[in-house]
Amino acid sequence: MQIRVLGCSGSIAAGNRTTSFLLDDDVLIDAGTGVGDLTLDELSRIDHILISHSHLDHVLAIGLLADSVVRRRMAAGRGPIDVHALPETLEALRTHVFNGVIWPDFTRLPDATRPVLRFVPFAVGQVLAFGARRIEVLSASHTVPAVGFAVSAAAPTPQPAWVFSGDTGPNAALWARLAQLPVATLVIETAFGDDELELAHLSRHLCPSLLRDELARLEQPADVYITHIKPGELDAVMSEIGAQASRHRIHALRAGQVMRVG
Repeated sequence: MQIRVLGCSGSIAAGNRTTSFLLDDDVLIDAGTGVGDLTLDELSRIDHILISHSHLDHVLAIGLLADSVVRRRMAAGRGPIDVHALPETLEALRTHVFNGVIWPDFTRLPDATRPVLRFVPFAVGQVLAFGARRIEVLSASHTVPAVGFAVSAAAPTPQPAWVFSGDTGPNAALWARLAQLPVATLVIETAFGDDELELAHLSRHLCPSLLRDELARLEQPADVYITHIKPGELDAVMSEIGAQASRHRIHALRAGQVMRVG
């Protein structure tokens, strides 16, 4: 398995794309602006989209992707793209995006009996199986209902996992679960510098000092990649993180990076 980083920025600017990861060639994890860098052929191969939460920087490509591939999928006789998310996230998409005002309702187009999108609810703790791939839905603590994901190879015993925190503030439930999993790679957000600690608390994001406290809960050393840094602030945030002692190997996540799983 491989995971390609399509976008990992907290917002947009030249060279910056918002959150999205491509698992192999058929599963998207979040659907930010990075999806727009895929070719039409690559877009057409996507069968599943897993959404961490309803904020625009993580969902805005869903409708555009549907519009791009609908004719190809219908001509090939392929079924709908399954959009997997919490029930609250799916309801937010129905109400605020696929409402005929912001965007057409592709859960009923081109035909209500053969839509290009199908909404599939999941719950925290649920394990989704996609062939030989196992994706567990993890807890997150954000301003809207939110989750993270642990991706690993399906096997009788737990396999080393690629873990994505999603957008989250301090979250004891995440670390309690990760203590029971072999974590090879952790992708975790740090949206602000320490000079915006109060804003990080209010928006339920992390900053370097909060990240330090969170990573102290992860006892097993891991490769840790920092995501969701705002454009223009990567060097400053990573410098603050680098000044802290850590048992983990900490890196800045980069768009275009390919990460191996299993």
